Amino acid sequence: MTAPNPFVSDLFDADRPVIGMVHLPALPGAPGFDGDREAIRTRALEDARRLEAGGIDGIILENFGDTPFYPEDVPKHVVAEMTAIATPLVDAVDVPVGINVLRNDAAAALSVAA
Repeated sequence: MTAPNPFVSDLFDADRPVIGMVHLPALPGAPGFDGDREAIRTRALEDARRLEAGGIDGIILENFGDTPFYPEDVPKHVVAEMTAIATPLVDAVDVPVGINVLRNDAAAALSVAA
């Protein structure tokens, strides 16, 4: 058995944390966006609360519905929308929340997380 990872033990209350995903539907600017930003925010909060109630140790918020994904950096409006969703979500749960902006735009994810 390997030694516990100090990063994991500092961040989570579990040696082997279970991370739940909140997959957002298409956001503004994506072809599948249905025009209802409030419904997206409500669904994200409900999903996060259900995951937490189910016992997960952390959450990752991701713009999974934004297909086709932008080939390079995502536009600023995606960062703004994900930030508007992430801020109340982080306040609504008592587990760590991570951000992934597809297709792996680390700078955008750090912007949302900040």
